[in-house]
This record gives sequence, structure tokens and C-alpha cells, in this order.
Amino acid sequence: MQFTNIQSRLIRKSSFKTHSADYSLIFLTLALVIFGVVMVYNASIVTAQRDFGDKYYFLKNQLLWSIIGGVVFAITSRIDYHYWQKFSLLALIGSVLLLLAVFIPGLGVKTYGAHRWLNLGFASLQPAEITKMALILYLSTVLTKKIQLTNFVFVSGLILGIVLLQRDMGTTIILGTIALSLYFVAGAPMSHFFVMVPSALLAGAFFIISSDFRRARFLSFINPNLDTQGASYHINQILIALGSGGFFGLGLGQSRQKYGFIPEVSTDSIFAVIGEELGFIGAAFLTVLFLLLILRCFLTAKRAKDSFGFLMASGISVWIAAQAFINLSSMTALTPLTGVPLPFISYGGTSLVVAMGAVGLLYNISKQSNS
Repeated sequence: MQFTNIQSRLIRKSSFKTHSADYSLIFLTLALVIFGVVMVYNASIVTAQRDFGDKYYFLKNQLLWSIIGGVVFAITSRIDYHYWQKFSLLALIGSVLLLLAVFIPGLGVKTYGAHRWLNLGFASLQPAEITKMALILYLSTVLTKKIQLTNFVFVSGLILGIVLLQRDMGTTIILGTIALSLYFVAGAPMSHFFVMVPSALLAGAFFIISSDFRRARFLSFINPNLDTQGASYHINQILIALGSGGFFGLGLGQSRQKYGFIPEVSTDSIFAVIGEELGFIGAAFLTVLFLLLILRCFLTAKRAKDSFGFLMASGISVWIAAQAFINLSSMTALTPLTGVPLPFISYGGTSLVVAMGAVGLLYNISKQSNS
């Protein structure tokens, strides 16, 4: 595939050689993971004692997943990223099958009316997290060769449709953002976006209006005082936690809202505990860490030595940036509340391991980047 104007400005096709690896990707990711382990323990101690009789339950699991994520990072950072191209179609098909498997009785886990997890007996698996990387790998592979609207729409539409059936609007938005971003930076004609973007916005509005749950969430965003014991309860408790933290916070481990007030306190809503215990200073520190990591991710994409590396690094960068933005903005009532984990911070094995593996790919791309 010929480089587009966008790519030609970002990727110079001459003087490619092995480049000094971007070690900041490792340091920033490690800092976020360690920070996340500490905050998962602080946020989950009450829930862990109540539900499992072990206040270290979530901490032990998160530590285990961090180690597994470190192993996956080591593998993806050492293997040439081009190697994964041959598995792109297989990864896509496998992720679609996993997405469909959550609807199988006895295998899929239904929580709060949503089908998002697979029960493996020894652990739970969230296929949508794996699908993010599978979609990036597949689109990066095919868009490197040829831009084909029908294939793009079919594959993206299929995955987004299945995730919507799982009642996971937040992940649907992230996957859609990843897909459209990759299609854009690959050099697709702008006329395609004049149709796809309005269609996506209209479809999103339809799914919000047609669902009582989503409609209530949206109305609670417009007016947080509309139903403080119902649809607005979650966001109100989060805002109480953030407000209680003030500038310096109540102190590490001193959160009051984690005592059964905030739903999903160690997963999607963990930022509320961070803001309550560490205050504006702690929340700002975490935000800066994310901004630095995202900056290094996009810089890796800019320096990529070929189109495939450029597209894959761009997709991973957009994924981390979009997911962090959606979580943080919904926690601060800047956007409607939606259930997506905060990358590297929220409790959850699938999300953490896949994200660390993705950063490993970025690190491998940086080792071969344009100097």
C-alpha cells in the first residue's frame, strides 16, 4: 500500500535502522500497574472482607494478573511485531467466537442484565477486552494491503453489534473509535466518513433512546439530581467521594465511600476512591501519568518504520487514550456514566493482561523505529 499524505508526513521511508527502544513505555506502564495494585487493595478491602472473608482477595488476584501481564509483555516485546500478522484473521475469528460464547447458558455469566464474561471455572474472562487487540491486529493487517469499505464495515459492524447485544455501550464506543481512527490514518477517502460518522451517531442515539437503562443514565447525566436513589445514585456517590477528597485527599486507605456506597468501587469506579483518598493532587498525578504514556504511544506510531507498525501503534494508542478518557470523564460527570475499566488501574485480569501485552507490542515497534 502506498503511504498516504498523513503517513508520509509521519513516517520517513529512508534510513531505517534499529532504534534505541523507548524505555519510558516500560517505566510509565509499570508505574501505572503498581499504582493500580495499591488502589485496588484500598478500594476493595471492604468488599473483599464482606464477600470472601479475605480482605486481601482482590489484591492477591490483581498481583497474580500483574505478573501474568508482565510475562505477556515480555513475550510481545521480544517477538518481532510482524510475526503476528499471520494470525490476524485467526485472532479476529477467535474473538468473535468468544464474544458469542458469553450467551451460552452455563458458560456465559450474566451480571446486572449484561452478558460480558465467560466462566472458566478458575477465573472469569471478558472477551471484549481481547477483541480490542484482535480488531487492531486485523485492521492493521488488511488496511496495510488495501482500503476496502465493504470489508471494513462488515467486520466492524459485526463486532460492534455483538458487543451491543452484551449491553456494553462503553466498549462499543471504544471499539468504534479504534476502527474509525485506523480507517482514517490508513488514508481512506473522507467521503466515507461523511456517511459513517453521522450513521454511527444516529445509531448511538437510537440505542440510548431505545433502552430504559441507557436513557435513564443519559437523563441522570443531564440532571444528576433527577433520581438520586435510582439512576443518578452512582454518579452522585462518585461526586461525593471526589468532593470529600478536596485538594490533598483524606489519606491513603481513608476512603469512606468505599464502605458500600459506590457501586463497582474497585473496577470501573476506582478513580472515585483515588480522588477521595489522594485528592486533586493524586488525581492530577495519575492523569499526568496517562498523558505521558499516551504521548509516548503516539510518538511510537509516528516513528514506526512501516505502514503495519504505524497502524498497529496508532490503534493501540487510540485504544488507551479513548478508554482512559471515557472512564475519567464519566467519573467526573463530563460525559454520561458508562462501565469501562480504567486501563492498568481497575481490578480485572483480562483488561490488565491484554493492555500490558499491547504495550509490549508498542515497545517492540519502538525498537525497530525510524531513528
